[in-house]
Amino acid sequence: MERFDWDDLRFFLAVARSGRLTAAARRLGADHATVSRRITSLEEALKAKLFERRPQGYTLTAHGERLLAKAESMETEALAIQSDIGGADMALSGTVRIGAPDGFGTAFLAPRLAAFARSYPGLEIQLIAMPRLLSLSKREADVAITLAPPKEGKVVARKLSDYRLGLYGSPDYLASMPPVTKPDDLFEHRIVGYIDDLIFTPELDYLDEVAKGLRAHVQSSSVIAQMNAVVAGAGIGVIHHFMAEGEPRLVPVLPETVSITRSFWLLVHADLKDVARVRAIVDFVVREAKASRALMLGEPRQEQRTAAE
Repeated sequence: MERFDWDDLRFFLAVARSGRLTAAARRLGADHATVSRRITSLEEALKAKLFERRPQGYTLTAHGERLLAKAESMETEALAIQSDIGGADMALSGTVRIGAPDGFGTAFLAPRLAAFARSYPGLEIQLIAMPRLLSLSKREADVAITLAPPKEGKVVARKLSDYRLGLYGSPDYLASMPPVTKPDDLFEHRIVGYIDDLIFTPELDYLDEVAKGLRAHVQSSSVIAQMNAVVAGAGIGVIHHFMAEGEPRLVPVLPETVSITRSFWLLVHADLKDVARVRAIVDFVVREAKASRALMLGEPRQEQRTAAE
C-alpha cells in the first residue's frame, strides 16, 4: 500500500466535521482546491473512497466512518503530546476555542477575556458567541457553555452557575403604554423575544412561564438584539439580569412577580479535559462565574445592600 501523508488527516477531519470543502478550507486557512487535492491524495493512498460527493456537501462512506474514529484517536494523542511535553519548558501556547450562547459569551465572558489574555499571552483565544449548540465531538469548540447538561456523548460536564432573568422595558415605552401590574397586562403590550422556530434549546422557551399564551411581536434569534430592541422602545422583553445590570435605559417590569431561573453548564470533550490550555480556560471561566454569582442571580451588589441598610 502506498504511504500516505499524515498531514492529510487534518484535511480529512476538517471535511468530515464540516461536510463542505469551503468550510474546511476556512478552518484550515487553506483554499478549497488544496483541501480537495489532499482528500483525493488520501483516498488514492488508502485505495478507498472516503466521501460521497453530493451537491449539498460531503458525507462519509463506511470506509470514511472507520477512518474518522482512528483519525480522531490520533488527533487526541497528538494534543496530549503537545500538552504533556510540548509545553513543559515554555508558557502555554496554541489556540483555545470556547463556544457560548450570545448572552453569556458577549455580555459576560468577552469583557473578562482581557484578564485571561494577559495571564496567557502565548494563547490564541477564539470565542464563538452564537445562539446555537456547538459539537465538541466535531471539534467545533474545545469548551462549550450550554443551558443544559448533555444527554450523551464523550463529554465531561459541570454546572457553572444558576442565573435569573426578568422583564424589562425602556422608560419611554413604559410611560407611553398602559401600566403593567400583573402578568395578564402584558397581552396589551408589544413583547420582544425569540423566533419560535429558531429556538435552539427548550430552556429559551420561557414566555409561557411569564403568562400562558404570551407571544413575541418583535422577534430575534439573538438575546443581544432583543435587549437592544427593548432599549430602543420596541416593547417589553425577558432579559438576563447580568445583562441589564447598570443599564439606565432599562426598567424592571413586575420584578416581584416574574423571575425565571436557568443554569449555565460547562462542557469539555473527555479527550481534552487534561490538555493544559483547555484546563486554563476552564479554570478561568469557573472562577469568573463563581465570583459573579450575585450578578448572575440579579442580587443587589454589596454596596447597594450596605446603602439600603
